[in-house]
Amino acid sequence: MEFFCYHRDRPGSGTLRRELLEQHWSYMDGYAEELIARGPTLTGDRDAPTGSVHIIDLPDAAAARAFAFAEPGYQAGMYRDVLLRRWSNTLGRTMWDFPGGRTGGNRYLVLGLGSGPAVDLAVPADREDGLIAYGPLLSDDGTAWLGTAALLRASDPETAGAVLTRERYADIEVHDWQFGGRPS
Repeated sequence: MEFFCYHRDRPGSGTLRRELLEQHWSYMDGYAEELIARGPTLTGDRDAPTGSVHIIDLPDAAAARAFAFAEPGYQAGMYRDVLLRRWSNTLGRTMWDFPGGRTGGNRYLVLGLGSGPAVDLAVPADREDGLIAYGPLLSDDGTAWLGTAALLRASDPETAGAVLTRERYADIEVHDWQFGGRPS
């Protein structure tokens, strides 16, 4: 089962984040085979992290909760909240398989929080070359559509947000994002 996990930083937690970086990376190293995508969200100037995104394939919801809440930053009180939802890997690949590579262009997390009938279930054909990860957010049992999460390369936040059908969502968030993991 695939899960989308977004830890949002608590304001003023930058020093704690820097102190815990090696512990965070070591923790994620233990999930290297299960990770589909990972990386920090950033301030608009891309100068500082604002959260951490992890898309991961785990056996069940209990394993996903254990992953999300045992993370060192969560344990230390670094995050203000955690969004954890079932997710479906519509692209069928990991971020490391993205043909556009790790660098170049602006990268974004787009979160559409659902309202009403499911929408944007298929990969948007006109945006396919910029999509890094894409899929619906689902209820714990996988039966109810709750929204859509995408990681993508786009020229600007407005273009990134347009990957979703705006009028079909209660809210759409667009966050600057970058590929995560240990520097090579």
